[in-house]
Amino acid sequence: MGDSTLNQKVTAPAILARKGGPKIRMITAYDYPSAVIADRAGADVILVGDSLSNVVLGNEDTLAVDLDVMIHHTAAVARVRPNAMVLGDMPWMSYHVSAPDAVTNAGRLVREGGAEAVKVEGGRKRLNVIEGILDAEIPVAGHLGLTPQSVHSMGGYRVQGKATQQARDLIRDAVALDDVGVFCIVLEGVPTLLAEIITKEISAPTIGIGAGIHTDGQVLVFHDVLGLHDGHLPKFVRQYANLQETAVAALQDFFSDIEKGEFPNDDESYSMTEEAARALLSEEPQGDPFDAF
Repeated sequence: MGDSTLNQKVTAPAILARKGGPKIRMITAYDYPSAVIADRAGADVILVGDSLSNVVLGNEDTLAVDLDVMIHHTAAVARVRPNAMVLGDMPWMSYHVSAPDAVTNAGRLVREGGAEAVKVEGGRKRLNVIEGILDAEIPVAGHLGLTPQSVHSMGGYRVQGKATQQARDLIRDAVALDDVGVFCIVLEGVPTLLAEIITKEISAPTIGIGAGIHTDGQVLVFHDVLGLHDGHLPKFVRQYANLQETAVAALQDFFSDIEKGEFPNDDESYSMTEEAARALLSEEPQGDPFDAF
Protein backbone atom coordinates (compact mmCIF):
# COMPACT_ATOMS: atom_id res chain seq x y z
CA MET A 1 0.00 0.00 0.00
CA GLY A 2 1.25 3.50 -0.76
CA ASP A 3 2.32 5.99 1.88
CA SER A 4 -1.19 7.34 2.38
CA THR A 5 -1.73 10.37 4.55
CA LEU A 6 -4.94 8.73 5.69
CA ASN A 7 -4.21 5.33 7.21
CA GLN A 8 -7.82 4.19 7.29
CA LYS A 9 -10.83 4.06 5.00
CA VAL A 10 -11.26 7.45 3.31
CA THR A 11 -14.72 8.96 3.76
CA ALA A 12 -16.46 12.16 2.71
CA PRO A 13 -15.93 13.79 6.14
CA ALA A 14 -12.24 12.84 5.95
CA ILE A 15 -11.88 14.54 2.56
CA LEU A 16 -13.76 17.61 3.81
CA ALA A 17 -11.33 17.81 6.73
CA ARG A 18 -8.39 17.96 4.30
CA LYS A 19 -9.24 21.56 3.34
CA GLY A 20 -6.01 23.49 3.44
CA GLY A 21 -4.16 20.39 4.67
CA PRO A 22 -2.23 17.66 2.86
CA LYS A 23 -3.05 17.69 -0.83
CA ILE A 24 -5.80 15.28 -1.88
CA ARG A 25 -4.74 12.59 -4.37
CA MET A 26 -7.46 11.56 -6.78
CA ILE A 27 -7.12 9.31 -9.84
CA THR A 28 -9.64 7.64 -12.11
CA ALA A 29 -9.97 3.86 -12.38
CA TYR A 30 -12.53 1.80 -14.23
CA ASP A 31 -11.97 -1.86 -13.36
CA TYR A 32 -10.57 -4.20 -10.71
CA PRO A 33 -6.87 -4.22 -11.72
CA SER A 34 -6.63 -0.45 -12.22
CA ALA A 35 -8.31 0.11 -8.85
CA VAL A 36 -5.83 -2.24 -7.16
CA ILE A 37 -2.97 -0.23 -8.67
CA ALA A 38 -4.51 3.10 -7.66
CA ASP A 39 -5.14 1.99 -4.10
CA ARG A 40 -1.70 0.45 -3.66
CA ALA A 41 -0.15 3.69 -4.92
CA GLY A 42 -1.91 5.61 -2.15
CA ALA A 43 -4.88 7.31 -3.82
CA ASP A 44 -7.23 9.10 -1.45
CA VAL A 45 -10.12 9.00 -3.92
CA ILE A 46 -10.71 6.68 -6.87
CA LEU A 47 -13.05 8.37 -9.33
CA VAL A 48 -14.93 5.98 -11.59
CA GLY A 49 -15.30 8.70 -14.18
CA ASP A 50 -17.54 8.78 -17.21
CA SER A 51 -14.22 9.40 -19.01
CA LEU A 52 -14.28 5.61 -19.34
CA SER A 53 -16.44 6.33 -22.38
CA ASN A 54 -13.34 7.74 -24.09
CA VAL A 55 -10.38 5.83 -22.70
CA VAL A 56 -11.95 2.41 -22.16
CA LEU A 57 -14.81 2.18 -24.67
CA GLY A 58 -13.35 4.32 -27.46
CA ASN A 59 -16.15 6.86 -27.78
CA GLU A 60 -15.54 10.45 -28.81
CA ASP A 61 -17.24 11.96 -25.75
CA THR A 62 -18.65 11.04 -22.36
CA LEU A 63 -22.28 11.25 -23.49
CA ALA A 64 -22.32 7.68 -24.82
CA VAL A 65 -22.30 5.95 -21.43
CA ASP A 66 -25.44 5.42 -19.39
CA LEU A 67 -26.12 4.58 -15.77
CA ASP A 68 -25.94 0.81 -16.28
CA VAL A 69 -22.45 1.13 -17.76
CA MET A 70 -21.33 3.31 -14.85
CA ILE A 71 -22.76 0.87 -12.31
CA HIS A 72 -20.97 -2.02 -14.03
CA HIS A 73 -17.56 -0.34 -13.83
CA THR A 74 -18.07 1.16 -10.38
CA ALA A 75 -18.92 -2.27 -9.00
CA ALA A 76 -15.67 -3.67 -10.41
CA VAL A 77 -13.70 -0.95 -8.62
CA ALA A 78 -15.67 -1.39 -5.38
CA ARG A 79 -14.84 -5.13 -5.28
CA VAL A 80 -11.26 -4.17 -4.49
CA ARG A 81 -12.52 -2.82 -1.15
CA PRO A 82 -9.92 -0.05 -1.34
CA ASN A 83 -8.86 2.24 1.46
CA ALA A 84 -9.52 5.02 -1.05
CA MET A 85 -13.02 6.42 -1.39
CA VAL A 86 -14.94 5.07 -4.40
CA LEU A 87 -16.52 8.07 -6.14
CA GLY A 88 -19.01 7.24 -8.88
CA ASP A 89 -19.70 9.65 -11.73
CA MET A 90 -23.34 10.42 -12.48
CA PRO A 91 -23.54 10.11 -16.29
CA TRP A 92 -25.36 12.41 -18.68
CA MET A 93 -29.17 12.26 -18.38
CA SER A 94 -29.03 10.44 -15.03
CA TYR A 95 -29.75 13.70 -13.14
CA HIS A 96 -31.01 16.11 -15.81
CA VAL A 97 -34.71 15.17 -15.92
CA SER A 98 -35.91 15.54 -12.33
CA ALA A 99 -34.62 15.52 -8.77
CA PRO A 100 -36.53 12.33 -7.86
CA ASP A 101 -34.99 10.53 -10.84
CA ALA A 102 -31.56 11.78 -9.84
CA VAL A 103 -31.96 10.51 -6.28
CA THR A 104 -33.06 7.09 -7.55
CA ASN A 105 -30.14 6.92 -9.97
CA ALA A 106 -27.63 8.00 -7.34
CA GLY A 107 -29.07 5.33 -5.06
CA ARG A 108 -28.51 2.70 -7.75
CA LEU A 109 -24.90 3.80 -8.13
CA VAL A 110 -24.47 3.26 -4.38
CA ARG A 111 -26.56 0.11 -3.92
CA GLU A 112 -25.63 -1.76 -7.13
CA GLY A 113 -22.30 -0.14 -7.90
CA GLY A 114 -20.84 0.14 -4.43
CA ALA A 115 -20.09 3.86 -4.77
CA GLU A 116 -19.47 5.71 -1.51
CA ALA A 117 -20.23 9.10 -3.04
CA VAL A 118 -21.34 10.49 -6.41
CA LYS A 119 -20.14 13.35 -8.61
CA VAL A 120 -22.52 15.73 -10.37
CA GLU A 121 -21.53 18.26 -13.03
CA GLY A 122 -22.92 21.79 -12.95
CA GLY A 123 -23.51 24.69 -10.62
CA ARG A 124 -26.58 26.56 -9.41
CA LYS A 125 -28.92 24.96 -11.93
CA ARG A 126 -28.21 21.57 -10.28
CA LEU A 127 -28.82 22.65 -6.67
CA ASN A 128 -32.22 20.99 -6.34
CA VAL A 129 -30.78 17.73 -7.65
CA ILE A 130 -27.78 17.87 -5.33
CA GLU A 131 -29.97 18.73 -2.34
CA GLY A 132 -32.16 15.72 -3.07
CA ILE A 133 -29.21 13.38 -3.27
CA LEU A 134 -27.73 14.80 -0.08
CA ASP A 135 -31.12 14.38 1.65
CA ALA A 136 -30.85 10.69 0.75
CA GLU A 137 -27.62 10.61 2.79
CA ILE A 138 -25.39 10.21 -0.27
CA PRO A 139 -22.27 12.44 -0.28
CA VAL A 140 -21.91 14.57 -3.41
CA ALA A 141 -18.84 15.98 -5.15
CA GLY A 142 -19.40 18.97 -7.41
CA HIS A 143 -17.76 19.58 -10.79
CA LEU A 144 -17.40 23.05 -12.31
CA GLY A 145 -15.58 24.70 -15.20
CA LEU A 146 -15.05 22.55 -18.25
CA THR A 147 -17.82 20.01 -17.70
CA PRO A 148 -17.49 17.35 -20.44
CA GLN A 149 -21.20 16.50 -20.42
CA SER A 150 -21.81 20.09 -21.62
CA VAL A 151 -19.47 19.72 -24.60
CA HIS A 152 -22.11 20.66 -27.16
CA SER A 153 -23.44 23.71 -25.34
CA MET A 154 -19.87 24.89 -24.65
CA GLY A 155 -18.94 24.48 -28.31
CA GLY A 156 -16.19 21.98 -27.56
CA TYR A 157 -13.66 21.31 -24.84
CA ARG A 158 -12.72 24.88 -23.99
CA VAL A 159 -11.18 26.52 -20.95
CA GLN A 160 -13.93 28.15 -18.89
CA GLY A 161 -13.84 31.34 -16.82
CA LYS A 162 -11.33 33.29 -18.89
CA ALA A 163 -13.72 36.23 -19.25
CA THR A 164 -14.57 38.28 -16.14
CA GLN A 165 -18.33 37.64 -16.08
CA GLN A 166 -17.96 33.92 -16.68
CA ALA A 167 -15.37 33.76 -13.89
CA ARG A 168 -17.75 35.55 -11.53
CA ASP A 169 -20.50 33.09 -12.43
CA LEU A 170 -18.24 30.15 -11.64
CA ILE A 171 -17.36 31.68 -8.27
CA ARG A 172 -21.09 32.02 -7.51
CA ASP A 173 -21.63 28.41 -8.60
CA ALA A 174 -18.85 27.22 -6.30
CA VAL A 175 -20.19 29.17 -3.33
CA ALA A 176 -23.68 27.78 -3.96
CA LEU A 177 -22.42 24.20 -4.10
CA ASP A 178 -20.38 24.78 -0.96
CA ASP A 179 -23.39 26.22 0.87
CA VAL A 180 -25.57 23.24 0.00
CA GLY A 181 -23.01 20.81 1.41
CA VAL A 182 -20.85 19.12 -1.24
CA PHE A 183 -17.73 17.55 0.27
CA CYS A 184 -15.43 18.66 -2.55
CA ILE A 185 -15.55 20.38 -5.94
CA VAL A 186 -13.62 19.32 -9.03
CA LEU A 187 -12.44 22.37 -10.98
CA GLU A 188 -11.63 21.47 -14.57
CA GLY A 189 -10.15 23.61 -17.29
CA VAL A 190 -10.16 26.99 -15.54
CA PRO A 191 -7.45 29.66 -15.17
CA THR A 192 -5.08 29.27 -12.22
CA LEU A 193 -6.14 32.57 -10.67
CA LEU A 194 -9.82 31.67 -10.76
CA ALA A 195 -9.18 28.29 -9.15
CA GLU A 196 -7.13 30.00 -6.45
CA ILE A 197 -9.93 32.48 -5.72
CA ILE A 198 -12.55 29.73 -5.54
CA THR A 199 -10.32 27.61 -3.30
CA LYS A 200 -9.94 30.49 -0.85
CA GLU A 201 -13.64 31.42 -1.03
CA ILE A 202 -15.21 28.09 -0.10
CA SER A 203 -14.91 25.67 2.82
CA ALA A 204 -15.04 22.50 0.70
CA PRO A 205 -11.75 21.25 -0.79
CA THR A 206 -11.14 21.85 -4.48
CA ILE A 207 -9.68 19.17 -6.75
CA GLY A 208 -7.97 20.55 -9.83
CA ILE A 209 -7.64 19.12 -13.32
CA GLY A 210 -6.22 21.76 -15.59
CA ALA A 211 -6.81 24.34 -12.85
CA GLY A 212 -3.31 25.17 -11.67
CA ILE A 213 -1.39 24.52 -8.48
CA HIS A 214 -3.48 26.29 -5.83
CA THR A 215 -6.31 23.75 -5.43
CA ASP A 216 -6.57 21.44 -2.43
CA GLY A 217 -5.84 18.38 -4.56
CA GLN A 218 -5.37 17.11 -8.09
CA VAL A 219 -6.93 14.47 -10.32
CA LEU A 220 -5.94 13.01 -13.69
CA VAL A 221 -7.14 10.14 -15.85
CA PHE A 222 -5.41 6.81 -15.12
CA HIS A 223 -4.71 6.07 -18.78
CA ASP A 224 -3.24 9.54 -19.37
CA VAL A 225 -0.84 9.41 -16.42
CA LEU A 226 0.43 5.92 -17.32
CA GLY A 227 0.58 6.38 -21.09
CA LEU A 228 -1.90 3.64 -21.93
CA HIS A 229 -3.01 5.25 -25.17
CA ASP A 230 -1.42 7.30 -27.91
CA GLY A 231 -4.25 9.78 -28.47
CA HIS A 232 -4.20 13.53 -27.90
CA LEU A 233 -3.29 14.57 -24.37
CA PRO A 234 -4.58 17.86 -22.92
CA LYS A 235 -2.03 20.52 -21.96
CA PHE A 236 -2.57 19.83 -18.26
CA VAL A 237 -1.61 16.13 -18.42
CA ARG A 238 1.81 15.04 -17.22
CA GLN A 239 2.62 11.51 -18.44
CA TYR A 240 4.62 9.53 -15.90
CA ALA A 241 5.08 6.35 -17.97
CA ASN A 242 4.49 4.94 -21.44
CA LEU A 243 2.93 1.61 -20.60
CA GLN A 244 1.38 1.19 -24.03
CA GLU A 245 4.83 0.91 -25.62
CA THR A 246 5.99 -1.38 -22.81
CA ALA A 247 2.95 -3.62 -23.35
CA VAL A 248 3.38 -3.68 -27.13
CA ALA A 249 7.04 -4.68 -26.76
CA ALA A 250 6.14 -7.43 -24.27
CA LEU A 251 3.52 -8.90 -26.62
CA GLN A 252 5.91 -8.72 -29.56
CA ASP A 253 8.43 -10.74 -27.54
CA PHE A 254 5.72 -13.27 -26.70
CA PHE A 255 4.66 -13.64 -30.33
CA SER A 256 8.31 -13.96 -31.40
CA ASP A 257 8.87 -16.81 -28.91
CA ILE A 258 5.78 -18.57 -30.30
CA GLU A 259 7.11 -18.30 -33.85
CA LYS A 260 10.57 -19.58 -32.86
CA GLY A 261 9.14 -22.48 -30.87
CA GLU A 262 10.66 -21.14 -27.66
CA PHE A 263 7.39 -20.83 -25.77
CA PRO A 264 6.46 -22.79 -23.77
CA ASN A 265 9.65 -24.42 -22.47
CA ASP A 266 9.86 -27.48 -20.24
CA ASP A 267 9.49 -25.42 -17.07
CA GLU A 268 6.24 -23.99 -18.44
CA SER A 269 4.78 -27.38 -19.43
CA TYR A 270 3.28 -30.31 -17.53
CA SER A 271 4.59 -33.90 -17.53
CA MET A 272 3.29 -37.39 -16.80
CA THR A 273 4.96 -40.06 -14.74
CA GLU A 274 7.25 -42.32 -16.77
CA GLU A 275 5.02 -45.31 -15.98
CA ALA A 276 1.88 -43.55 -17.26
CA ALA A 277 3.70 -42.31 -20.34
CA ARG A 278 4.98 -45.82 -21.24
CA ALA A 279 1.53 -47.29 -20.75
CA LEU A 280 -0.07 -44.62 -22.92
CA LEU A 281 2.51 -44.97 -25.71
CA SER A 282 2.27 -48.79 -25.73
CA GLU A 283 -1.48 -48.84 -26.29
CA GLU A 284 -2.75 -49.99 -29.69
CA PRO A 285 -4.69 -47.38 -31.63
CA GLN A 286 -8.39 -47.88 -30.95
CA GLY A 287 -9.66 -46.41 -34.22
CA ASP A 288 -12.66 -44.13 -34.62
CA PRO A 289 -15.23 -44.91 -31.88
CA PHE A 290 -18.00 -44.04 -34.35
CA ASP A 291 -16.92 -46.74 -36.88
CA ALA A 292 -19.31 -49.24 -35.23
CA PHE A 293 -22.21 -47.07 -36.29
